[in-house]
Amino acid sequence: MIRTVKRTASLTTLTATLAAAIATVAFAHGDVTPQAVNTDALPDVGEEWLTENPYRVDAAGEEVWLKAIEIGSSGYNQNCARCHGLGGVSGGLAPDLRYLEAEEYGDEWFVERFQHGMTQNGVTKMPAFGELLGQKAAWAIRTYVETRPDDGALDDHMARLTEIRDHLLAGDVENPTSVQEELASIAAEVETGSGAPVADSVAFEASRNMTDDPATWKHTADLLTVGLSAAE
Repeated sequence: MIRTVKRTASLTTLTATLAAAIATVAFAHGDVTPQAVNTDALPDVGEEWLTENPYRVDAAGEEVWLKAIEIGSSGYNQNCARCHGLGGVSGGLAPDLRYLEAEEYGDEWFVERFQHGMTQNGVTKMPAFGELLGQKAAWAIRTYVETRPDDGALDDHMARLTEIRDHLLAGDVENPTSVQEELASIAAEVETGSGAPVADSVAFEASRNMTDDPATWKHTADLLTVGLSAAE
């Protein structure tokens, strides 16, 4: 119930505060040249703009979903992070897109802004990305932001993830399969801000990388180190 109220409250204020927030932002997206996003690896979605994300895992399958997150991460950080925050975490001057509901209502709001941008008093505060980047880039970015973990979603797991990281660095892993399964179990408990069913969290990435092969342990430990640092 607390989580539902939090997300609903965030979305209730999202549209109402957008104009004021963008008006006070110290640097506007209008001054940024949009950077092209290579979406060749994603399936086509047609010419007509959709109103619902076609790259969600339940619609497109895990392989396409993961590729959309990868491409969306690059596209977001090149074109959106300056105003909306690195990793989707807004500093408060622009809407925090992590809390835009991962369903058709949130999709429609997102894609309308992406296509047409935002102007205020004749001044471009956010450019229209639609014609410049295209629909595939829009939905890839949408997939990325909606899979961001909620604030504090890893708090209950930080100590155990740190312990796993330390064992991996030391090569002290008696049962790699058990460790991988534990990471996957932790990942399943990490909630998104948007309500999307799966968070692309550090636990999720580590569980996908971890295998019985000791050669993967160092990389998994590095993923955990970076992710845990970012979550603090």
